[in-house]
Amino acid sequence: MKKFSDLGIKPKFNYFTGDKIKITKVLNQDIIIHQFKLKDSKFENSNSEKCLNIQIEMKGEKYVLFTGSKILAETIQQVPKDSFPFETTITKEGESFQFN
Repeated sequence: MKKFSDLGIKPKFNYFTGDKIKITKVLNQDIIIHQFKLKDSKFENSNSEKCLNIQIEMKGEKYVLFTGSKILAETIQQVPKDSFPFETTITKEGESFQFN
């Protein structure tokens, strides 16, 4: 009888791993971005209609970061898929966040 592991079936969606972390905890820190998802925001009173979910690594630990930042969402979508993972920092310029 075959084992499931012998069938070579892998999930179609990679779930993010790690604890949720606030963007303020990663500001000006070296992080590695592994992947992202852009989903509809579940908050009706949000300034953004979308929620950016990012799988990051900081100091060897994996975390999940959620943000409604339009600038981060627009910027990360411009990164070619073959450029992941990449290293960056997130900084705050005025009221906006950006990758550096």
